[in-house]
Amino acid sequence: MDREFTHLHVHTEYSLLDGFSPIKKLLDYAEELNMKSLAITDHGSMFGVVQFYKEAKKRGINPILGCEIYTVNGSYLEKSNNTKRYNHLILLAENEIGYKNLMKIVSLGYVNGFYYKPRVDKDILRKHSQGIIALSACLKGEVSENLMYDDYEKAKEVALELQDIFGKGNFFLELQNHGIDKDQIILNQMPILSQETGIPMVATNDVHYVKKEDWKIHDILLCIQLGKTIQEKNEGGMYYAPAEFYLRSADEMYELFEGFEEALENTNKIAERCSVELDFGNLHLPYFEIPEGYTNKSYLRELATKGIHKRYRDVNKTVLDRLEFEIRTIEEMGFVDYFLIVSDFIRFAKSKNIPVGPGRGSAAGSIVSYALEITDIDPLKYNLLFERFLNPERVSMPDIDIDFCYERREEVIDYVIEKYGEDKVAQIVTFGTMAARGAIRDVGRVLDMEYKLVDEVAKKVPMILNMTIDKALEMSPEFKQLYNSDESIKNLIDIANAVEGMPRHTSTHAAGVVISKKPIMEYVPLARNKDAVITQFNMIELEELGLLKMDFLGLRTLTVIQDAIDLVNKNHKKKISIEDMDENDPKVLSIFTVADTLGIFQFESPGMRNFLKELKPTKFDDLIAANSLFRPGPMNEIPKYIYNKNHVDEIEYLHPKLEPILNVTYGTIVYQEQVMQIVQQLAGYSLGAADNLRRAMSKKKMDVMEAERKKFIFGEKDNEGNLITSGAIRNGVSEEIANKIYDLMIDFAKYAFNKSHSAAYSLVAMRTAWLKYYYPVEFMAALMSSVMGNTSQIALYIQESKRLNIEILQPDVNYSFKKFSVENGKIRFGLMAIKNVGENLIDTIVKVRESSGEFKNFRDFIERIVADNPLVINKRAMECLIKAGAFSSMGVTRAGLMVEYSLVIDSVQSSQKKNIPGQASLFDMFEDDKNEEVESNISDIDEYDKKDLLKLEKEVLGIYLTDHPMRPYEDIVKKYSNFNTLELKGDISIIEEKWDNKRVSIVGIVDTINKKFTKNNKIMEFVKLEDLYGTIELTVFPNIYQKYSSILEEDKVLIVKGTINISERDEANIIVSTLEDVENLNSKIKNKLFLRIEKNISDEILNKIKNILLKSYGKDPVNLYFEKNNKCYQLSEKYSIDINDSLILMELKDILGSDNIKIV
Repeated sequence: MDREFTHLHVHTEYSLLDGFSPIKKLLDYAEELNMKSLAITDHGSMFGVVQFYKEAKKRGINPILGCEIYTVNGSYLEKSNNTKRYNHLILLAENEIGYKNLMKIVSLGYVNGFYYKPRVDKDILRKHSQGIIALSACLKGEVSENLMYDDYEKAKEVALELQDIFGKGNFFLELQNHGIDKDQIILNQMPILSQETGIPMVATNDVHYVKKEDWKIHDILLCIQLGKTIQEKNEGGMYYAPAEFYLRSADEMYELFEGFEEALENTNKIAERCSVELDFGNLHLPYFEIPEGYTNKSYLRELATKGIHKRYRDVNKTVLDRLEFEIRTIEEMGFVDYFLIVSDFIRFAKSKNIPVGPGRGSAAGSIVSYALEITDIDPLKYNLLFERFLNPERVSMPDIDIDFCYERREEVIDYVIEKYGEDKVAQIVTFGTMAARGAIRDVGRVLDMEYKLVDEVAKKVPMILNMTIDKALEMSPEFKQLYNSDESIKNLIDIANAVEGMPRHTSTHAAGVVISKKPIMEYVPLARNKDAVITQFNMIELEELGLLKMDFLGLRTLTVIQDAIDLVNKNHKKKISIEDMDENDPKVLSIFTVADTLGIFQFESPGMRNFLKELKPTKFDDLIAANSLFRPGPMNEIPKYIYNKNHVDEIEYLHPKLEPILNVTYGTIVYQEQVMQIVQQLAGYSLGAADNLRRAMSKKKMDVMEAERKKFIFGEKDNEGNLITSGAIRNGVSEEIANKIYDLMIDFAKYAFNKSHSAAYSLVAMRTAWLKYYYPVEFMAALMSSVMGNTSQIALYIQESKRLNIEILQPDVNYSFKKFSVENGKIRFGLMAIKNVGENLIDTIVKVRESSGEFKNFRDFIERIVADNPLVINKRAMECLIKAGAFSSMGVTRAGLMVEYSLVIDSVQSSQKKNIPGQASLFDMFEDDKNEEVESNISDIDEYDKKDLLKLEKEVLGIYLTDHPMRPYEDIVKKYSNFNTLELKGDISIIEEKWDNKRVSIVGIVDTINKKFTKNNKIMEFVKLEDLYGTIELTVFPNIYQKYSSILEEDKVLIVKGTINISERDEANIIVSTLEDVENLNSKIKNKLFLRIEKNISDEILNKIKNILLKSYGKDPVNLYFEKNNKCYQLSEKYSIDINDSLILMELKDILGSDNIKIV
């Protein structure tokens, strides 16, 4: 008879960066070892419990749900250096009661007891001990630790205390044997303790990785966690027994614990006792209170019916049939309360004038959502499908994500918390995982490999969504070549492949909120991420457990729209309603046609603007398609889409039945909804079944797709011969054409986008474009207010405003508000955008100004502000206001104020103190004369020169406002640049593909210089260069620094050439190869480059020469001398190079030979 053993101390990948036991791999190996049960006991958490449970059940393994918790003596609420010490304890849920208690213990450890670790005390354990089996844990367990320190009596006291807490038969003394000396102490002492106390023993292996050979990967993970190289970890004495902490077989455990057979058998007895069933079948929606006289169903029906008459002028049969179908489906699926809850908090938001988005995701395909004003896009008008949102043939929780104004989103969450109870609302965990590139970089650091080499390897992984190392090895020949070229690179990639996808940290989902019927701790364990209380299960698992998950997203653009509308209402004395906008307004669409879309939601990146120039949208449907196509994957279809749009007569359809479905996208499958419609209309599928097929296609489930192919072509009958699905052939489509259509759908389904989402977001884009076209001043002011913390964006939008002939007025204490405002058709800079000027001061300035008039002079300003609120005045803020020019309209110079402002503040504050009753003195009669003298001195001081004024603006505003030092050099920029920082805005994957490792030329002004010394004690510099649109870092290595140090000065305008480095992780930078001071351009005599072209040179070589010349972007002309006909030709200006560019000259020499190159 085979010996049996159950592992009860197991760490999965959710013992973050300390467990290399991916759940599927772990359970596959347990199945291979014929294990009937297996525990999960991650450090302090239950993050992996649901996944572990489901995967174990699939394999017929009994999942034992547990945790290795952290315990403290004394109160777990005490958080000081005295309470840093903690111990470990293994807890296993015996039944459902134990599982609920385990969730509470783990939750309380995080929510109330977190101090370096999530800790609980013995009182918490006693209160929630029912249904739990406890093991004394590893060497860090309190019993083992006391035995290790030779305090047998204390160990005994602790053991008896834990037995008292959990009950006799529910606490076990744990034995481990990893071949280390400390384990031997426990193996000698624990049997004595067991015999003396009657507490049974249990044998475990502290599993941290699956197989023996995995220990090296686990070592890498530990180093990533510690931020050390392997060498540093080992030198620091953090060495532990290698290859011992794995999932041993039963035979290995019996061999290891010879003589402890009872402790081994106890593992199986415990496993037999542990049986927990997770509840995936029931909804736990919060109770929604409805008005008297209604049921939930009747109330939803009334709200929807009223809403539909508000939404549609003509409530015809089509509208009513769709409404009835959706309501009936919602009722049958049990989601009535869901819609009532969502519509309620949206109604609250709108009642408080909190901007709400028109919809996002598939919810925009629901007419009930439209009637309840959850969404604002008409699903009938744009042919959006309800089944893409809620599929009656695939019961799953609906998913309505809502966009709110990002400044007021918290008000909506607070309303939900107040309505349903604080203990019933929590945010949701997400896990930062090691993606392909990140894994390569992390492992490279741990292996102490050269950064440049590791970066080169990482960048060969294509920047495509869901890219993995395995996929990259298939898709990228360059990556595959690197992999095979060098053993150290192969090792790096292999290790990175092993750790790829492992969770490395937790964070809070940006928008996810869960709401439950009972306190959330009754359903899921909680954790803490900084100040946020979060669930330990992810959003998918929460939905599976029947909990209501909502996404409350903060969308900056909604705030922009509302701020712009408020400014229009104020300045034009009229109330506008954005909801009444015509989505097909040709004037507004013209903005998209000419790609004038800076500031337009989702349409402002350089790549998107280039696409729009080719597309030339003429209707709202074109915007929906553009939004869907401009993303990795479907981008490949852009050329075909543009061609078809401009050559409608040439579009060919595989079958006439496809035309009404695909004509809106010019014969191209763009949307998921189109795949569903093809399946429905050509093969007779229900839309629910069509959605299931679409999902299978998008996930490339080949077995499902091939089974469905037959059904699509030939149809399907039930066991009694009744036709369920007609199939394409019965609908007049030949088998050959049906196969071609099916193949076409498979190709497109993996890229097709959700039309409902794209339509809703295109509506937001159209609203921003409408405001930009009809009210550009108000729109640009609102836009700049929304990015006040981002100086490069403000600089960009100021450039755009000037292009639109909108004047930007400098900040002024007599006219500015907190945000950017509109004043006589001009934009006034907002005070909140000035560094070190706080909200309280700004609020006081506006309040005092509006209540008692404009400030007459600087002293008047200080006196009135101090009189209202003396605490808001500080010299740093005043200095920044002065430097920004906020007092310039008073007729005083910034230079004068900078000299005297401190004296004025001191004088006013001193005067305020003296004016306390009874404190007046003889000297007060001279105060007025002193004040006049100070004001006179301020007026007499000459202003700074323009260059210094611009520097002051840059210092406190982060941008140049009244002018830009690069403005006089615009012609030079056009002539000598092939790149500017505007190119760095947008999708990083697209930017990287276009620019990474390319030679660029940029003209800019040196902002800051950071000098460093290399290991060889040579000087190098990191330079921040600014152009008209933003900044970029330059890396100047020692050899380049040595050559150009004389011109590397702040405020110098330079022509920079080099190789640009774009990374998804770091800011872009340019590795400099040459520098030139623009002041030297006029005086510099041009050199000429002569290339001798030998008689038998091939066209291929000539093309190589051409491409090399085009890379240099210089002004030194190039001449070609052809030996064949003895003639010399000077090439056009675009082939001119920089003679100082040694890399270019080297490449030319490699091709032509040194003898054929001459500089004159």
